[in-house]
Amino acid sequence: MKPHRGVLILVLGILGFFCCICAPLAWWMGSQDMAEIEAGRMDPEGKQLTQVGMILGIVGCVLLILGIIIQVAMVALAGGVAAVGN
Repeated sequence: MKPHRGVLILVLGILGFFCCICAPLAWWMGSQDMAEIEAGRMDPEGKQLTQVGMILGIVGCVLLILGIIIQVAMVALAGGVAAVGN
């Protein structure tokens, strides 16, 4: 049986709120490890840590996407205001 990576996934999920690349990585690794745990090929002791880390990764990805949308909207709004001002 492979050892779990629950602590690593949890840390990546937490870091995902501060570092953009960590959230999708936590989500991806968490989903892979959850499949391995459910199939019985990975140590089930880390299931809870893996689930929490994966959920934090999903939340971090949603926040990342919202941040990108807000930034694009602000740039478009600033461009529109600059065009009206001339």
